[in-house]
Amino acid sequence: MADDPLKDFTRERFTHAGRSHGVLRSGTGPAVIVMAEIPGITPKVARFARRVRDLGCTVVLPDLFGIAGRDPDPAAHGWAGTALTGLRAVGRICVSDEFTVFAAGRTSPVVTWLRALAVHEHKRCGGPGVGAVGMCFTGGYALAMATDERLLAPVLCQPSLPLAVTARNRRSLDISPADLRAVRQRCEAGLTVLGVRFRGDRLVPGDRFALLREQLGEAFVGIELDDSAAAPDAVTPPHSALTEHLVDEPGQPTRQALDRVLEHLRERLLTS
Repeated sequence: MADDPLKDFTRERFTHAGRSHGVLRSGTGPAVIVMAEIPGITPKVARFARRVRDLGCTVVLPDLFGIAGRDPDPAAHGWAGTALTGLRAVGRICVSDEFTVFAAGRTSPVVTWLRALAVHEHKRCGGPGVGAVGMCFTGGYALAMATDERLLAPVLCQPSLPLAVTARNRRSLDISPADLRAVRQRCEAGLTVLGVRFRGDRLVPGDRFALLREQLGEAFVGIELDDSAAAPDAVTPPHSALTEHLVDEPGQPTRQALDRVLEHLRERLLTS
């Protein structure tokens, strides 16, 4: 691929409680907040967002880090360009107090801003509620956002925080105990949470999905894919099931996972 100019998206800023970030929007209908993985809103993240838009939703992409539209593949900018793109995104995260990376059992401060964005977009777009899709670094944010009853369709794609550097972290979530209790109560009342991971992904240990099943019961639907299902030409190990490692062909396991995510959004936001 190459850089995506994102010409079919409008660019705005949203500010809440002194925090301000850029936001890209496209489409009409109920809002779905799509939170990008590191290094940011890549062309493949944008491609996923367009598929959400084409369901009949307004897709909303917070521009939290990185360079929106830049292709991280070495074929586009060379290995040096790929490294610089990643370092810029990581540098933004490291200097900000909005992101909690290592601490288990803690909701990142940026989630407060994301919840406010979801409330704002629900008022603006209408519909029964809002969807949220988190990816990798932002994967768990979709769970923490679900404390708000307007969040009807949370999706956790390869939720990688807290970083699995210890046995405790491997069996932990980046959400506070109080927020987790609130989400669990919502699950008991009918909320469904989707999760997607590759089985061999060390950034998203199986223990994390096991904990989600323990905490949320049948309300958590975990989609776990064999590593062999990942796109063979990807430059990184199997991780990003709906973007970098997607094999976008009917019948492929990653395509089936994508279709299940889109169906979840459609059922919760577009079906009476």
